[in-house]
Amino acid sequence: MDTLYHPPVKRSVEIAGHKTSISLEPLFWELLQSAAQREGLPLNALVAQIDAERIDADPAPGLATALRLWLVADLAGRRDQ
Repeated sequence: MDTLYHPPVKRSVEIAGHKTSISLEPLFWELLQSAAQREGLPLNALVAQIDAERIDADPAPGLATALRLWLVADLAGRRDQ
């Protein structure tokens, strides 16, 4: 990571056979990749899992927001709440 305050970076991921673009700051991409490795999942699979959870939320946040919230909850040990 070049700097903590680097602007968002757009990447493509595949969810349920469809490509979608997500913009996240590099720090969040790094955390997401680390979480996927820890969970033993490809990055796309973890994103798809988080996407399925967010769709069930009311109201459902945007995907980038859901990813950030999931990562913060994961770091805080509050993923199951």
